[in-house]
Amino acid sequence: MKIKTLCGIFLVASLLLACSTVPVAPAQPYSKSAHNHLYALKQWSLEGRLAMSAKKDSWTANMTWQHDAEVEAIKLSGPLGQGATHIRLTNDQVVIDRGGKDVQTSANPEQFIEQQLGMAVPIHSLRYWVVGLPEPGIAFFETEAGFKQGQWLIAYKEMQSIGNQAMPRKITVMNDQVRLKVMIDQWNLNDIKAN
Repeated sequence: MKIKTLCGIFLVASLLLACSTVPVAPAQPYSKSAHNHLYALKQWSLEGRLAMSAKKDSWTANMTWQHDAEVEAIKLSGPLGQGATHIRLTNDQVVIDRGGKDVQTSANPEQFIEQQLGMAVPIHSLRYWVVGLPEPGIAFFETEAGFKQGQWLIAYKEMQSIGNQAMPRKITVMNDQVRLKVMIDQWNLNDIKAN
């Protein structure tokens, strides 16, 4: 009798879990040609999480990113918004604000961010990669799950639907030294949202 009861509880729990899981990935895999029109997108924002790892260090953060034609505004924070770091990138200048009076500026964004984080992050390219595009003007070649550009392999592990647009949900960006994992929980593209 106990085995039947345990099996019944397990079956009910499995059904409840199955009902609460909503598929987010559209049937089609990543396709660069399906994203070409996003080069013209002037504004977008996302909310998600970022995990970075290198040979000697690793960390994770919640991330919000707001993009417009002139500014990239990125906020990285720990649980409940603790330890927030604001990164503001305009043209070739980066400002990093850790709160209070700890504001630093540099005219060499990627070198400066590497010094601050202890890891190389291709911030200019990442602005394109998160929406599913290679950075323009730099050679790339497509792979089964994304593309390779420079020394970086960009793989779109999972896509999600926003209206009739397939946008990245899980992205891995890596080279021989660094691995970034981006998980996007919400996109906002010209007032079209996906959760």
